[in-house]
Amino acid sequence: MRAVLNSQPAKNNAQNNDYDKPLNALGQNFMKTADPELMRAINRFNVLDTIRRAGSIARIEISDRTQLSTTTVSAITGSLLDDGLILALTEGDLRNAAARGRPRVMLELNPDAARVVGAKIAANRMVFVVTDFRGEVLSKLTLALRVDRQPINVIADLIEDGIRRCVVDADLSIEEIDSVCLGLPGVVEHRTGLVRTSPIFRESDVDFAREMSDRLGVTTMVESDAHAITLAHHWFGQARDLDDMVLVSLEQTLGLGVLHGGQLFRGAGGLSHNLGDMVLGIGPQGLIRLSSQAGEGAILGDQPTGGRFAEAIRLGRGMAHAQTLIAAEDNTLISAAIRAGEACGMALANIVTLFAPPRVILVGSSLALGRPFLDSLREAYATAIPPSIEEVAELVFDQSADETWAQGAAVVALRELYESPWGTTGPAPAL
Repeated sequence: MRAVLNSQPAKNNAQNNDYDKPLNALGQNFMKTADPELMRAINRFNVLDTIRRAGSIARIEISDRTQLSTTTVSAITGSLLDDGLILALTEGDLRNAAARGRPRVMLELNPDAARVVGAKIAANRMVFVVTDFRGEVLSKLTLALRVDRQPINVIADLIEDGIRRCVVDADLSIEEIDSVCLGLPGVVEHRTGLVRTSPIFRESDVDFAREMSDRLGVTTMVESDAHAITLAHHWFGQARDLDDMVLVSLEQTLGLGVLHGGQLFRGAGGLSHNLGDMVLGIGPQGLIRLSSQAGEGAILGDQPTGGRFAEAIRLGRGMAHAQTLIAAEDNTLISAAIRAGEACGMALANIVTLFAPPRVILVGSSLALGRPFLDSLREAYATAIPPSIEEVAELVFDQSADETWAQGAAVVALRELYESPWGTTGPAPAL
């Protein structure tokens, strides 16, 4: 039986005349009522996430890992069992008859508690996955088509069709989907669902979450593709062992994901970060931004306007074709790759100086440029990083598959469900 994922909405504060109270009194009243609820929500999320990461775990081990009391863990896991979000399995159902003592009860996530859709929306393709509550992929679908610069309603039509097809492939109906998350390049406000800028859209400030929620009849959120792939690596990839890390995506846009204490760092309104806007210096023609040196357009922009390479760029396959030309010693591309690597290396040194993460993961199509790009990146990074922290961060280069990016978007949706106000343990309503 599937779990109920939505609680009853809180009463409007205006009905209780809270807005008529002095600010201090209102603040004191809010703190008294909100803090216990907030702590319960945090503790509940931590217990759920601990069970997820362990796969199967006993209550006493949850207590050890979360530093919560056994009484608190028992209360939270009891609520999670009642809600159908976790399962209790007796370890040793096939125990030796001579064994003594009560078999341990192991807890694990209930995969059937929720179904979500995640998607990576790129300029020349869309990738969709349906996952269960554990984030395991039930179906996947890739549509190779040019998306960017189409009218908003056309893009929405294509995404809707892709989602519905992927859901059917998972032997589900759209009514059985609890939420959807779309990973998009650009600057995205996760909390509001507003896409401020994206190379996918002609327009800016597109309320795309509302558009897709209305079409699907399912809660739909948007997130930057960089944040989505960051969470994918935290759950399944190169950062499974870490709660603090940085990810840099080198795709059509340059994105940044910062994970601290297991949580994504977002700006105001859940704003994502456009790393391409980082200023590297001032030149004769003004500010030098990272995108002007290391963006896809900057790397491929000096190529002839005709021929096979130009056609590959138009279809969004320029980086893959560039790899072939670099191997054939195309000096123009080699110079562009070196320049991009140097700029990225300096940017990485600045990021590590700010956050001092134990690991920096680099993903994206620019990695296809190969040794000229990677070698110059490493050299620039080694030159720019302060000696006091030069051993702090490990650089990891990962050719993440498109499915992993889409799975990361599904993780964004799942984390929202993990933190939803089930029962009485959800976060207090905002004033």
